[in-house]
Parts: sequence; structure tokens; C-alpha cells
Amino acid sequence: MVDADGSSKRDRPEDAAGLPAIAEEHEHGAAEGEVLGELEGPPPPGPSDEGDDGEGDLVGPAAPPPAKKRKVLPHEATYLAGLPSAPMYERSFMHRDVLTCVAVAATNDFLLTGSADGHLKFWKKRPGGVEFVKHFRAHKGPVDGMAVSGDCSLLVTISRDQSVKVFDVAGFDMVLMLKLKFVPAAAEWIYRRGSALAALAISDANSPDVHIFDARSGATEPVAVVTRHRSPVTVLRYNEPFNTVISVDTKGVIEYWDASSHTFPEEGPTFSSKMDTDLYALAKAKTAAVSLDVTRDGSQFAMFCADKRVRVFRFATGKLRRSYDESIEAAQDLQRNGGEATKLDAIDFGRRLAVEKEMAADPEAPKPNAIFDESGKFIIYPCLLGIKMVNLVTNRVARLIGKVENTERFTRIALYQGTGGKSRSRMTKEKAAERDPLLLTAAYNKHRLYLFTNREPEDSEEAATGRDVFNEKPTADEIVPAGDEEGGASGATLPRGAIIHTTRGDIVIRLFPEECPKTVENFTTHAKNGYYDGIIFHRIIKGFMLQTGDPLGDGTGGQSIWGGEFGDEISRDLRHDRPHTVSMANAGPGTNGSQFFITTVPTPWLDGKHTVFGRVVRGADVVVAIEKVKTDKNDKPLEEIKMMGITPKASVEG
Repeated sequence: MVDADGSSKRDRPEDAAGLPAIAEEHEHGAAEGEVLGELEGPPPPGPSDEGDDGEGDLVGPAAPPPAKKRKVLPHEATYLAGLPSAPMYERSFMHRDVLTCVAVAATNDFLLTGSADGHLKFWKKRPGGVEFVKHFRAHKGPVDGMAVSGDCSLLVTISRDQSVKVFDVAGFDMVLMLKLKFVPAAAEWIYRRGSALAALAISDANSPDVHIFDARSGATEPVAVVTRHRSPVTVLRYNEPFNTVISVDTKGVIEYWDASSHTFPEEGPTFSSKMDTDLYALAKAKTAAVSLDVTRDGSQFAMFCADKRVRVFRFATGKLRRSYDESIEAAQDLQRNGGEATKLDAIDFGRRLAVEKEMAADPEAPKPNAIFDESGKFIIYPCLLGIKMVNLVTNRVARLIGKVENTERFTRIALYQGTGGKSRSRMTKEKAAERDPLLLTAAYNKHRLYLFTNREPEDSEEAATGRDVFNEKPTADEIVPAGDEEGGASGATLPRGAIIHTTRGDIVIRLFPEECPKTVENFTTHAKNGYYDGIIFHRIIKGFMLQTGDPLGDGTGGQSIWGGEFGDEISRDLRHDRPHTVSMANAGPGTNGSQFFITTVPTPWLDGKHTVFGRVVRGADVVVAIEKVKTDKNDKPLEEIKMMGITPKASVEG
């Protein structure tokens, strides 16, 4: 029999009595034919019974589905305590040329750096800092690659001059030198701890071959040649837990091969065909990897790619886990639509964008790399904004450091999180911080090694003891030219402080005559001569600065004590990195006169553009009070606030 709805009784399940069974409940409303009165408890939601015309039904869009529960990383604060947290680098040390490579041998507490002139330096991690140990002229060409063995006993460096140097890390001495018959592209140690064979893999920049050498035997000929690719291999990384080498060629093809048999590994991968993986993702995107890193447990590997994307893969499945776009287009979109934490001042962003394009067009520029922390929970990499630390579990940026360093575009990075042999059991937030984590990094076109720690840089008044250490003879571009045609006073004879008397109170500032003698001489001489007496603060921008020093009161006047304008005295140790910085106003390079300003917040985008010559040590409350006054559309205060005068002092305490 067919019912009115067109279905047969044989098509519907029946209960033991032969009666039609109660139909399953639909997603919205009760099942058809269900007798609601026989059910206990409140009936399920259904159509209104106010009438058949449906006038009682609710009209409007359905409620949104429940929000997806956000993933949380347990003990995230403990993991983050083991990573550098200071927004600024604490200290930097010079190399003789641009840094190209950085590495860490954690077991021995050594830091290794190589530069474009072929020089290699050994540094020792000490409590609260680093100490220089030894310097080698390793290559005639640039240090193009560097790798530390898994047991931290050996270091290899390669160069386009076709030379390979192997060093004993603990003894900081060279133990092997190879002269290759090909140009090396990448090098990696591919042996397990305790192995008798210290296998070293070196790829050929002009062929798919990877040559395997035994560094302990002293032999200059390879023990094997591996050809798993059809194009030259650009990056290699050893996955020690699975004794597997991961390699990527210029076409973006990713291969796994056993470090001993040089065939596809039997342990680790769970896939039978690469078609079931994402190992062709780079080839499909027509890009290649410029760096490669593997987590300590071997479960993941990450690449910084030529298309400015960071890709994170799962080793066992070969599946792509995360992808982060750090291209110029993505940066521009973030600047337009991102939050305050990622936005930059328009001038600062424009300058960084220009550097980014310059670096992209420079074939000699060191390529950025992405690295894991020791837990494998975070991926760390440099970008236009600074250095990002991304939580891979929550897929969020957990920390951004180096954003205020607007004159450095960081490139290569390496992470020290304490001696590798120490126990990881029962790690607490306090214990993680006590390990004194350190991130060492190179920067584009910079001859310096930068160190990020948990400590802010010291507030040093002397250039010799500032955070940028001149441990080498300064190069021509690091020496700030300072002609003496406008004045001849030495820093030792100039005042080291001054009191600015305003209608709102006194502001006491410390001056820096050693770093900027001309600027301090100009300022204090004007002060002694009464030049600043009665001059108003003509421009005040809340959350930025207070500007004064113009006798015309409109920002267009003022001249130096020598008449006209004088040059900048930019010091690397005096930056706009904190509020209450006293700096010269100008209309461009070398246009200083008499106008100056006092910042009310850190303004790092002004570094390199304005001469910092003082800091407020007392009277910050006066600065804050002046900052709060009402202004017109041109930022001029509605109420006149004047400097009654400025009194130079031989010294100030603060």
C-alpha cells in the first residue's frame, strides 16, 4: 500500500506490533507523526501551533553556528619564557664585512658567525652576555654556508671559492680542509651521535649530485655520490631521529633519503606515494626553499621559500601543516588592514618597503631563514616587521621582537636556549628564563652580529660602552663624519646638562657633548646668549612630541650660532628608543638650526634622520602637562606655553 506521501509501508521500519515505528527526529522540529503528549519533559523545538497560516513562525536569519573552540597550547608561558623577550637587541658586535651565516653549538655554548669576506668567528656564551674567542680567515670568498653537527662537535663552512673547512668546535681549531672540483651549494652533517663515520653531505651548485665525505678520515675524495634529484640541490637538513636527509632542489622538489643507504627511508614516512603528500607544493608554486630546519623530535620541518612564504610540513605524512605569507604584497595589506600591533608609521613603512625591494633585487643578499625552538611548538623567522615567533598550535604570533629597530632588516637567525645536554624535565617558567635564551641575527648590509635576549639595552652615555660594540676597526661608512668648520669646542669642555625653564615648570635634561659636540655647543651657546628666552612651544602632538626653538613661532625660523644651518651628528648609541628624548628638528639632512623637540613616546622611525643630543632626567611631569594642552588643527597650542630661558649646567644628576 502506498501512503499519501508516496511511500510504501514496506519502505518504512515497523515495530514488534506491526505498527509504523516512530520516525527519526529531523534536524529542525519533531518527527512527522510523533505524539508529543506521550513524551516526558519539554517537547523538542518545532513549528508554532497558533494556526496553520504560519503567522506565529519567527522571521529572520537563523542564529550562527556555535563558535569553533580555539586551540590552546598548555603551558605556553613556560615555552615563551625560554625565548628572548626584549623588543630591542641588547648588544651588537662588529664583523669586518656583512654577516652571511650564524649558527649555535649549544652543547659547547659556542656561537659561530661568518661574513662576506670569508672570515669566521667563534664566540662563547657567558652568563649575561657573550665573549669573543677566536677569529679565522676561512675562505677567500664569502662564507656561503655553515652547519654544526648534531653532537655539536664539528663545524663546516663552504664558499663559492670551492673550498670546505671543518673545525673542531670545542677546541676551536681547523681539522680538515677540502678543495672541491665543484662549487658547493649546501652542506650538512648526516650522521647520528656516536657514529664512527662523520658523514658530511655537500651538494653541487651546478648538478643534482650530493657528495658524501668522511670528515674524520681526512680523505679528500667522497665516499659516495647521491643523485636523488634532477636539479641542483639548494638546501639539505638531517633528521636525526629517523636517520633521514631532507633535500630540496632548484625546482622545489622535496626528497627524503636514508643517510646510510641513500635510498628512500624505511622508518619515519607513512606514505607510499609522493602523490599522497604535499611534497610537490613548492614545485607547483614554482618556488624553491632558501632555508630548511627540522624539529628536535623530527616530526616537522620548515622552509623559508623564495616566494617569501614560510611553509611547515609534517615529516611522517609529508603534508603541509602551516603556510605564512611574508611577501611585500602581504605586508602592504597588513599595513592597510592590520591592527595597531602590526602597523608602522607611514614614513617608516615606506623606508622598510624600499629596503625590502632592494634586498629582493640583490642576488648577494643573505636569504632569511626560519627555525624551530627546541620544543617544536614555535616557528621563528625574520620579516619586514622584525622577528616573529609564531605559536604553531594556536596559529598566532605569540611575540614580535625587533620591530622598533627600524634601521636593521634582519636576515639570518640562530637560537640558543641553554646547553643542549641539560634535562628538560619539570621545566618551569622561572627555570626556562634562567637559561638566558639568546637569539643571534645578521642584518641586510650590516657588518654586525645582533643579540636579542630578555634584557633591554643598557642606558649608556658613552659610545665605547654602548650596545653597539666597536670590537673591530670601524669601516668608512660606520664613521660619522664631523667636520669642525662650524665650531671647535671639544666635548670635554661643553656643558653636560641644562634646565629648560617653562611657564609650566622646569625640565632638566642631560646632554651628550662627546657624541654630538657641535649640536650641544649650538644649543648651550644659544641658551647662554638668551636666544631661547620667551620662545613658545609652537607644535605639540599628543602621543608624539613637543617642538620649540623657533624665534618666529611658526616652525619656519631659527638659525645656528654660526649663521645658517649645520650638519647632523647621528650616533648609533643615541636613538629615539624611549620617551623624553631631546632631538634636533630639521627640514632634511644637514639642515639643523635652533629648533628642537622632546618626544613623549619611543619614535624609532626618526633614527638616522634627527640628531639626539639629550634626555630628560627630571621634569617629565612638566613634559606630560605640556603634551596635554589643547591645540588647533595645525598642532599649535591654543594657550601659549613659553620657555622663560635655558640654563646650561656642567653636569646633572638623574
